[in-house]
Amino acid sequence: VGTDSHTPMVNGLGVLGWGVGGIEAEAAMLGQPCSMLIPDVIGFELSGSLKPGVTATDLVLTITQILRKRGVVGKFVEFTGAGVSALSIANRATISNMAPEYGATVGFWPVDQKTIDYLNLTGRTEQAKVTEAYYKAQGMWHTASTPSPRFTDLLKLDLSLVEPSLAGPAKPHDRSNLSQVHESFGKFLSEQVAARGPAKPADASSVLKDGSVVLAAITSCTNTSNPSLMIGAALVAKKANALGMKIPDYVKTSFAPGSTAVTAYIESAGLMPELDKLGFNLVGYGCTTCIGNSGPLPTAIGHEVESRGLTVGAVLSGNRNFEARIHPLIRANYLASPPLVVAYALAGRLDIDLTKDAVGKDSKGNDVFLKDIWPSDDEIAALVQKNVTQKSFSESYATIFDGDADWQKLPTTGGASYQWKDDSTYIKRPPFLDPEFTLDPKSKVEINGARVLALFGDFITTDHISPAGSIGGSTPAGLWLTEHGVKKEDFNSYGARRGNHEVMMRGTFANVRLRNKLVTKEGGFTKFWPTNEEKTIYDAAMSYKAQNTPLVIFAGREYGSGSSRDWAAKGTRLLG
Repeated sequence: VGTDSHTPMVNGLGVLGWGVGGIEAEAAMLGQPCSMLIPDVIGFELSGSLKPGVTATDLVLTITQILRKRGVVGKFVEFTGAGVSALSIANRATISNMAPEYGATVGFWPVDQKTIDYLNLTGRTEQAKVTEAYYKAQGMWHTASTPSPRFTDLLKLDLSLVEPSLAGPAKPHDRSNLSQVHESFGKFLSEQVAARGPAKPADASSVLKDGSVVLAAITSCTNTSNPSLMIGAALVAKKANALGMKIPDYVKTSFAPGSTAVTAYIESAGLMPELDKLGFNLVGYGCTTCIGNSGPLPTAIGHEVESRGLTVGAVLSGNRNFEARIHPLIRANYLASPPLVVAYALAGRLDIDLTKDAVGKDSKGNDVFLKDIWPSDDEIAALVQKNVTQKSFSESYATIFDGDADWQKLPTTGGASYQWKDDSTYIKRPPFLDPEFTLDPKSKVEINGARVLALFGDFITTDHISPAGSIGGSTPAGLWLTEHGVKKEDFNSYGARRGNHEVMMRGTFANVRLRNKLVTKEGGFTKFWPTNEEKTIYDAAMSYKAQNTPLVIFAGREYGSGSSRDWAAKGTRLLG
């Protein structure tokens, strides 16, 4: 188990694992068992192979759509069939990674020769020998002719039917074929205009319109640990550079791979300068845009979006695009493969059919189409084989626990326990250690005279309940930080301040796209029933707490889906 909700990625290697909240993980570290009901196991039979030009991202978005429609929450999904052998470990891991998005606890793969080859590639030769011997001895070794196990239910997919895809504008399972993305955005824009009215007219200084892509990010653990996808994106950049293409100035671009092994093999292939030249500069390793850590838009761009009420877009190689997660000013967020992220950055717009329309212009003003800059599978495979080596992994991971110079310079006090600092705005002693929170839950709790704090519809995710992104200056959390001497530019994000319950409880239900049916206003607001006032949900909860009034929340289907984020439970508890 792991505290990242994308821990299921390890199932791509045939290792059973899933994401849990911090409380469960801490309990496991202290020797406590993780208990669960034995789940249903849904089989997913694969046949055939992917068509040329179709990526693992296209496949996982297709699988996510299928499994969300089937409904696999609380279930294990196990992949089976002859098509398993057609997929690399990197591609399997990409599919396992998005288990939270398709709703399953895990997306499990059998162990076969490709598993062993991957262990050897990454320098784990002894483990490879033991693993192969064990699985063969147990009769669990998978080949293309292995019969499928008996499952609770069985779904099937012919890999040759998968098409290039994106998912959006606000859910990972809202997949569209590449040829239909402009229609998907058009429908979304119509809904936005109906709800908010049309954007204000452009003036002489305007550079944007509805549908402009203002953020393009190669990011997230789903795709940036897949060599074929990363090499593919870098080759698109190389071909675009060769034609003299430029990304529009209003598009904020970034590159945040999964590990230093990625930059090692991209540099080995001579492709890092190509990404840099086009504007996809390395910003760090780990979660960035996918969890709302993209930073602010350029001031002029943000001002135009906000002042004109524009519906602009982001395209990212992430795994989640829930409302307001990527950026509070960006309403249309589409998940795509890294190569398509580069293509949409070049196009600078969502209202385009990249299967037919020109992506942009070359240095001579000629139209350039997607086929002109898209690398072949053979080009990608040749560079992967040459540059993704055991050396690139072993050197990257040899000092992984040392940290960089900045990490090593951090002062530490030592000792067996943490010394709480009352003035810290990052880590504070949580109230869960106080006497009112006991280890023995009450078997029966009487709720009398309660008020409804919020009334929600369907698909209220943990991002709606406990957002991880930027903290607004006028929000309860922002006001608290200001009162404690933190400048707005140093607010950081809710995700970075998870160690401070004062921030997190004020951030509960603070998502700017939240729709509480008790009020007409969008965001973290509610009606305070005793006075009929409109307040922030936090302020209303504190007013009720002062009156000893218990609170309830009503919500529809799939409330709490998404991340394994225990603050969605802890923050709600602290609100009463």
